[in-house]
Amino acid sequence: MTTIEKSEERHASWLELFFDLVAVAGVAQLAHLVHGSTSWGDVGLYVVCFLAFWTAWMCFTVYGNVAKGAARTMPVLLAMAGLAFMAASVEGIHGEHAKVFAIAYIAVRALADRVWESRRGGVRVIVDWPVAQLGFGVVPWVASLWVDSPWRYGLWALGLALDLVITFAVSGDRLVANITGKLAHRDGPRPRPTLARLDTVHFGERLGLFTIIVLGEGVLNVTDAMAAIPEWNHSRVFLTVIAALALLATLWGTSLNQGFGGIPYLAADALGPRLLLPLHCLVAGLLAAFAGALGDAVESVSEGHLPTSTRWLLCGSIAAFAVIGSLAGLAAGRGVQWAVVTVIPGLAIPLTLGLAGQTLAPGVFLWLLVVAAGAGLLRRRSAEPAAA
Repeated sequence: MTTIEKSEERHASWLELFFDLVAVAGVAQLAHLVHGSTSWGDVGLYVVCFLAFWTAWMCFTVYGNVAKGAARTMPVLLAMAGLAFMAASVEGIHGEHAKVFAIAYIAVRALADRVWESRRGGVRVIVDWPVAQLGFGVVPWVASLWVDSPWRYGLWALGLALDLVITFAVSGDRLVANITGKLAHRDGPRPRPTLARLDTVHFGERLGLFTIIVLGEGVLNVTDAMAAIPEWNHSRVFLTVIAALALLATLWGTSLNQGFGGIPYLAADALGPRLLLPLHCLVAGLLAAFAGALGDAVESVSEGHLPTSTRWLLCGSIAAFAVIGSLAGLAAGRGVQWAVVTVIPGLAIPLTLGLAGQTLAPGVFLWLLVVAAGAGLLRRRSAEPAAA
């Protein structure tokens, strides 16, 4: 008879926080794929690489969440090394480093599959995220080792698409049956799997920490870009930098102060893990691309306007962020009127800036995006006195 492990409220351990340091390196390297890029191919490659890095990171984030204080240090450190190799390979992802990226990803996923087996022979089954234990999506990655680009990237995308299908299609019963079948082929005792579920509160904290890392990359890009400007004797420099920091603060307010797990305006109990995790990946990927473009925006102060690719990347990220936030707010019970007030400026302002903002100064451009991103916060603040 299977049992379900109960969780208790706790905070991230020192091992988990140390493991998250590799996310700092990963996000920084991945942002370079969209830094100044004008190619849709580069954007597509960024999406694939970010999803792969996030999936590998998530496998061991889930492990730490379920294992708690019993998490084994060595597998986590080995996974950290694998993710570090993935991050370091991003700069040469168009060449031979792509094989290193793929091999490191395969190794982390293989380790993630084995880590659920206890020293006593038992196996935990993570019903909330079957990708952590089903490795079907890794098969195309293995095949990609003998394929040249651009086809290898297509195989990577296929593998990640299989993971996405598994996330939504594989039930807990089917996952148990699959793992039980694997155990049946082993010699000796055959323990029945133990069902385990994620600690939602702790998991929200872990997802939020990843979002903080991504926003921190935005702060780093802004300060690096400002430091690279030789002369600060023009007010446009300070206007642009303050606007960029205000925009990052607005995204923090929506995704963390008013959201859950990095999802803007989401309540803790509004979505289950199978929806929460892909949504977090989408939001984190948008924010990481946005962070890279924000540095480009500050660098463009001397030119007086933003490059077309940077302009559309910033506008597209904010528009997508507004749509996700309005839908998440509806799921959290904020009401249709609030969602409409949030999504209209969140879509209208970025669309207008994308189409007709080519002559605007970077500082003015970013301040208008602050209004677009913070409409939901303004609506909530204005509603608070009435509610009182």
